[in-house]
Amino acid sequence: MSLDQRQVWKLWYRKPASKWEEALPLGNGRLGAMVFGGACRELIQWNEDTLWSGFPRDTNNYEALRHLSAARERIASGRYAEAERLIEDKMLGRNSESFLPLGDLRIEQTGLDERLPEYRRTLDLDTGIASVEFRSGRHRFRREMFISAVDQVAVIHFSSSTGSEIHLNLALDSPLKHETGCTDSGKLRLFGQAPTHIADNCRGDHPAPVLYEDGLGLRYELRLAEQTDGGHIAVDQGSLNIAGARSVMLLLAAATNFEGFQTMPGAGGRDPARLCEEWLEAAAVLGYEPLRTRHVEDHQALFRRVELELGTKSDRLGKDGVPTDQRLADYARGAEDPSLEALMFQYGRYLLMASSRSGNQPAHLQGLWNPHVQPPWNSNYTTNINTQMNYWPAETANLRECHEPLIGMIRELAVTGARTAKIHYNARGWAVHHNVDLWRTAGPSGGKAMWAFWPMAGPWLCRHLWEHYRYHPDLPYLRETAYPLMRGAALFCLDWLVEDGRGHLLTSPSTSPENLFLTADGVPCAVSAGSTLDMALIRELFRSCIEASRLLETDKELREKMERALARLLPYRVDAGGRLMEWSEPFPEAEPGHRHVSHLYGLYPGCDMNLRDTPQLAAAAAESLKVRIDSGSGHTGWSCAWLINLFARLRQPQQAYRYIRTLLTRSVHPNLFGDHPPFQIDANFGGAAGLAEMLLQSHLDEIELLPALPPAWKSGRVGGLKARGGFLVSMEWNDGKLQSATITSTHGQNCRIRCGIPVRVEREDGTPLTQGELCAFETIKGFAYVIVPLPADEAA
Repeated sequence: MSLDQRQVWKLWYRKPASKWEEALPLGNGRLGAMVFGGACRELIQWNEDTLWSGFPRDTNNYEALRHLSAARERIASGRYAEAERLIEDKMLGRNSESFLPLGDLRIEQTGLDERLPEYRRTLDLDTGIASVEFRSGRHRFRREMFISAVDQVAVIHFSSSTGSEIHLNLALDSPLKHETGCTDSGKLRLFGQAPTHIADNCRGDHPAPVLYEDGLGLRYELRLAEQTDGGHIAVDQGSLNIAGARSVMLLLAAATNFEGFQTMPGAGGRDPARLCEEWLEAAAVLGYEPLRTRHVEDHQALFRRVELELGTKSDRLGKDGVPTDQRLADYARGAEDPSLEALMFQYGRYLLMASSRSGNQPAHLQGLWNPHVQPPWNSNYTTNINTQMNYWPAETANLRECHEPLIGMIRELAVTGARTAKIHYNARGWAVHHNVDLWRTAGPSGGKAMWAFWPMAGPWLCRHLWEHYRYHPDLPYLRETAYPLMRGAALFCLDWLVEDGRGHLLTSPSTSPENLFLTADGVPCAVSAGSTLDMALIRELFRSCIEASRLLETDKELREKMERALARLLPYRVDAGGRLMEWSEPFPEAEPGHRHVSHLYGLYPGCDMNLRDTPQLAAAAAESLKVRIDSGSGHTGWSCAWLINLFARLRQPQQAYRYIRTLLTRSVHPNLFGDHPPFQIDANFGGAAGLAEMLLQSHLDEIELLPALPPAWKSGRVGGLKARGGFLVSMEWNDGKLQSATITSTHGQNCRIRCGIPVRVEREDGTPLTQGELCAFETIKGFAYVIVPLPADEAA
């Protein structure tokens, strides 16, 4: 990555954040912070990934199974509203628990002129460091902050380039019940016990929305230590004062006594105070520069895997001189800014690195960041698209390690979901519904059937297990991790399917997440049989399991059962208007512009519907998408991001680009966080995936270069994207045409390349292998292959 290119990966502003959605995010996958950037008065809000309300408990509904047959009978006879009432009265469960804020660090830097000319706050995505720089009088001050994944501490460093003394007052606080104090060694501490339940914030009628119970709930601890060059230090219970220092380093660590989704907190002796002390002591021995170096090296080992340039070099460097909020304002007025679009992509990669690292919890609705005790939608894992969208860019954006927390959660859900499948539905395998929390609740939530009754999250989550394999085709992973979990989800689906009386198998009861149709009586209703999404998910899961079992040479009998069931699954259907149907019957839509487009799953992220193999289905999907958008769909941040990916698959680059512009114009906060509204991080991840999908596709067992390149990206280059089959892809284009590409094989698999123009494939030494618009060739692990467009005379 060139030095010029690194300069563009920054968010920067000329004033501190005035609200949370303007603050800048830091994270190491476990510990997160939102940095407001005040010079005289700084606020840093903290989160820790295992600080949730609740504790392990059985949330299954033991009476649900009693009513399953009755619900199916009502559906089979067309009494959909009656079935829905029965489900809502008898077959739902309880809401998930909530992800909680840890606390706040407030810093007052005294002795400053508050006019503060030459102020600048920055988040450098390339280093993972947030900084604040300003001048007070004739003195210049700098503050740097990062959260180290290597050393598990947050580091804040204060310095002055003019040798001015630094005076700080620091205090810890939390919106949770807590105590503050200091340790024998002079460290500040904030500690407490989390609530055992948080009522959701959708209704305001709960008399005790935040419930604390003695002896229950997670214990948490946050500790702060300091190192100074000179000066005087005074510690007084919940505050720390530093006067006359030449430089200051603050170290912060946090932990809970979470020991697992099935284990009562603290049952195994995990002590958050001891953990914090160990991390702080180890970091203090290293000192600032080694801590910074270790952090940057670890961060860049992931971040620098992918390069991206859109537009000319002068465009990129010129825009870097404009604050990010001003760039957003200019962009909303119609200015061209391809480097802002590239920044959106790299910001998505940065946020995934910051909120989902190996060994930690996966990224939830708000990633790793949340300031609310009663957060929107409990700040949980919404598994009817949002959690999955978080991980759409994980593989193609070359961050496979960041996928591991989700895979770990799937492994745990297979445990809790096995009880849910048995208790609720008397089925084998495992099932998960639309809301999951730290304790891996797998049953339906409370509320309405339109969102709560949807036992198909398992197959959608299994897509990520299979994708992880397809990008990195390692048989040991498939044998030991992916296939056993996929097999369990497939067993549930085999038991969940019912006959429709016309030779097909379908699901019943069935919903299309969060959407409603109109019954014959004009009643809005969610419950029917065989929604298009359900059938697409099961079809995909069975195919993946069949292929995996063949690769592993196992489960021949089960494979044959899945093959027979696959042949009988209710097929996709197209209505009289040429639209792909969302339900098994041509119901009128209650909300034609609904934000979910679940019936288009087979177009993206699935691949059943595509222009190459199933052009009629792709055309029906395109028509359905057009009507949905014309009626107002895509109005939330994440749904807008989904549209980018759908249009990329339809090879409609201008439409895909239109929704990149829409996302950046209408659906991001000043700090580029996705806006539902309110803040949801899935738009950031979905947008990053969409941009990559416009440049590279590999879902049809071939690599297609620049499949949806818009005119706005006339020139550019990208390096380090991943393609299925185990390939790294780099390419450069000019005047909208491919100039060159390099494919590096990571697993020695056969490769197929489609470029839309005749090309020649060469080894690195120039030896030609093959040529044409579609090129197939064998590869050797670790070797690179060069793609060169053929001159007009050779192409002819």
